[in-house]
Amino acid sequence: MTTPNDFLDAVGNTPLIRLRQASELTGCEIYGKCEFMNPGGSVKDRAAKYLLLDALAAGKVEPGGIVVEGTAGNTGIGLTLAGNALGLRTLIVMPETQSEEKKSALRGMGADLRTYPAVPYKNPENYVHQARRLAESLQCEHGVFYANQWDNLSNREGHMRSTAPEIWAQLDGRIDGFTCAVGTGGTLAGLSLWMKDRRPDIVIAAADPDGAGVYSWVKEGDMRSSGSSITEGIGQNRVTGNLDGARIDDAFNIPDRELLPVLWDLIGNEGLYLGASSGINVAGAIRLAREMGPGHRIVTILCDSASRYESKLFNPDFLRDKDLPLPPWL
Repeated sequence: MTTPNDFLDAVGNTPLIRLRQASELTGCEIYGKCEFMNPGGSVKDRAAKYLLLDALAAGKVEPGGIVVEGTAGNTGIGLTLAGNALGLRTLIVMPETQSEEKKSALRGMGADLRTYPAVPYKNPENYVHQARRLAESLQCEHGVFYANQWDNLSNREGHMRSTAPEIWAQLDGRIDGFTCAVGTGGTLAGLSLWMKDRRPDIVIAAADPDGAGVYSWVKEGDMRSSGSSITEGIGQNRVTGNLDGARIDDAFNIPDRELLPVLWDLIGNEGLYLGASSGINVAGAIRLAREMGPGHRIVTILCDSASRYESKLFNPDFLRDKDLPLPPWL
């Protein structure tokens, strides 16, 4: 194994581990790709890496330039750290509803962080539109790059260049199903396109929280949503550029009351200190395993650490207010 030279070299090649309880519960072998072990702490380090490397290669920005992005947090963290390593400055735009842990981390890493009220994408004041307008208004002799993780295909192509072939090699191509939630769509779309080319009968499924429209889009062809979720960084209500053309076979709606007991089991019984999006992914893998039946191999993504959400996930008042189950140890 080669020694990484810098932050970008250290992104990827994460372990794939068997999830004991999910496997025993379903009679399948369910694996989690440990993306929380990337140097910036999440799967979004991969998107950040390829967004920046491709932009530099194309001459869209150069060292000393500015990277602007609208993000729920993790892509911003990846862009800031990778940008620091590449000599780029970052301006990050987030909804003010995101966790204080992510805001604090971004400021501590040196990002210029701007927060705005959380409003739907169709509202021109949505944080994504705010980021785009900020990028358009800035001037820098070394360039201003609007990363646009939503529609910039370097996102999903990065997963085709790294995540998908890694998983394939780790299981010697013996994989029957893959599922994960949709934020930008980059992970699910990239994995679906790469793996379907090699095994057309692999089952690709989306795991969707309440308040998101991907479930109805896959099942019925239109984006409709209801309810809300405590998850952050996932839950999409439009067909992004990265999601467009994804080869998705099925979808599962996973409410918070279903994902949280799975998450508590992962933390309390398997020692995996994960955020809520990982809970929804593993709950989706359990659903997919039950549909496919015993004896199959299914993979999902363990996105990031619970440490980025402690003020919500382990706040009894917050959970009780939403009538959600607490961790048994609280």
